[in-house]
Amino acid sequence: MAQITAQMVKELRERTSAGMMDCKKALAATDGNMEEAATWLREHGIAKAVKKEGAIAAEGLCSFAINGNKVVAFELNSQTDFVAQNSKFTDLLEKVGTIIANSNAETTEDALKLECDGKSLETIILEASGVIGEKISLRRVTTLTKTDDQIFGAYKHMGGKIVSIVILNGNDQTVSQNVAMHIAGLNPKFVSKEEVPADVVAKEREIILAAALNENAQSAKPKPENIIAERIVPGRLDKNLKEICLLSQGFVIDPDQTVDQYVKSNKMSVVKFVRLEVGEGIEKQVNDFAAEVAAQSAAFNK
Repeated sequence: MAQITAQMVKELRERTSAGMMDCKKALAATDGNMEEAATWLREHGIAKAVKKEGAIAAEGLCSFAINGNKVVAFELNSQTDFVAQNSKFTDLLEKVGTIIANSNAETTEDALKLECDGKSLETIILEASGVIGEKISLRRVTTLTKTDDQIFGAYKHMGGKIVSIVILNGNDQTVSQNVAMHIAGLNPKFVSKEEVPADVVAKEREIILAAALNENAQSAKPKPENIIAERIVPGRLDKNLKEICLLSQGFVIDPDQTVDQYVKSNKMSVVKFVRLEVGEGIEKQVNDFAAEVAAQSAAFNK
């Protein structure tokens, strides 16, 4: 049996971009033969998956897993929506949630290092990528914890395209579910106006002031600029902040009352929430089919 050295592992990793432990396993399985080890990685779907690293994984599903007073919300991405509906992908989604919920991991980086059946979660996902045939990646992990006298509300929209989790003081499950559904639909950014960071408020005020001054300049009867800054801007700013804060939004089931009024009428209060939507902030790859065909035709006719 050949001795597997750190240099051999390093060389195989550089050739295949596979993980260090996977390279070590491949070399051990092939008695240190570099070529056979590279083939072993491909056969096990690992090298194949690595080749997809340049691809953009902007589809997929979000999900959550609850373990006692802890809930983990996360996003698992694929390249296409078709694969996200595949049973292999949804099975992986459930497995990832269980592994993270049963650990102390609080970040994506921590989660990927978790061990299950002798493999890291990163390796499990990488191997699944090879089997499924698309790049699969764990993008976001968020952990929330509650106390015994608090309650979780959790909601999935379109099977996991959007996931929302809310913690409330109180014990009414229907209320908590309704608030979670509201969060999924209306996408608030903060719980209340008091939680909006000063820099966000300042930027919003700046935008509103510029827009108001533009409108004023084009008006037939322009107002003095101090009137714009002191009277018009504060009102518009307050309105905009209400629209992005959960408690001041009109409740989705009954818009005649705010979310704050709804939860208070049920003797409850909102503590915090998280909302994940698949692909947020990812620039999706757009394929020009006609251009691809033209390029292939040109290459063929050379």
